[in-house]
Amino acid sequence: MTDNTFPGFVVTKDRQGTVRGAVTQITEAELPDGEVLIRVAYSSLNYKDAMVTTGHPGIVREFPHVPGIDLAGSVVQSNSKDFATDELVLVTGYGLGSSQWGGWSGLVRVPSEWVVRLPDGLPLQEAMALGTAGFTAAQCVTSLQLHQVDANSGPVVVTGASGGVGSIAVAILAQLGYDVIAVTGKTDAHALLKKIGASKIIPRHEVADSSEKPLLESRWAGAVDTVGGKTLSTLVRSTGYRGCVTACGLVGGVDCALTVYPFLLRGVTLDGIDSASCPMPQRLELWERLAGPWRPERLSDLMTTIRLSQLNDKISQMLEGSVVGRSVVDLREK
Repeated sequence: MTDNTFPGFVVTKDRQGTVRGAVTQITEAELPDGEVLIRVAYSSLNYKDAMVTTGHPGIVREFPHVPGIDLAGSVVQSNSKDFATDELVLVTGYGLGSSQWGGWSGLVRVPSEWVVRLPDGLPLQEAMALGTAGFTAAQCVTSLQLHQVDANSGPVVVTGASGGVGSIAVAILAQLGYDVIAVTGKTDAHALLKKIGASKIIPRHEVADSSEKPLLESRWAGAVDTVGGKTLSTLVRSTGYRGCVTACGLVGGVDCALTVYPFLLRGVTLDGIDSASCPMPQRLELWERLAGPWRPERLSDLMTTIRLSQLNDKISQMLEGSVVGRSVVDLREK
């Protein structure tokens, strides 16, 4: 890295509509406005990032664009009284990597109100092994607890359990003493899911009921759903009395066929999880939990570290559905 340029992964779109992503040099003058300039040490790869690289119009509309909805690093320059030079910080959510250039860049400039001071004891790399995925998983666990679904309530099912949010949710819940049932279609992920605490692993078809039955047999006290669609409908209809289902994904579809019966006859709660715009007080509290008692003991088992130059291959794997756990992007100088 020089004083004037630094590497970044830039997505472009040509006149024919072809979208490409490649590592190139960026100048500080190209960065968007913001009060805090951060030297990025680590970022991560999320499904939303992968969709950005395809030019998904619902996420990004202006090119060139730098993806990366997570970043962790050190403050280079600050026009905010809240942050000082060399402080270690992280940013997840808000418009990072979607409405504004994201973390796949050696330097990033962001609004000060997006920035979180790195919690004590949490290394930068582990912060990105958690990232938006861990933050979302923590919100799901918090919701279950707020709705009085605790470790003694009965089993909790986690869908998309081999993915980023799902795997961290399994790890946190198991660490807190919950009986966790993991749902995945990837047989090669079974050993890892058992290692991080899943008591049982079931295939996807067991949570994909196509019937029009308004209620199904009660099977679990709560659920963390990262899939949506038919899966979410099945989970709500098969959750027990006063149970809670948290919804944080849509890879399986945006429609959810339900009647009011699960809500009126069983008192089931369906709680939507919005990570990007979570208010700062709750955001800070959740990061303290993730750095403390909710920090997965086997986080390193869920983490693969890659460089910017390896992103295109890893993005292809993610879009094909073959990525397990979390991919951390190392942007440090070599």
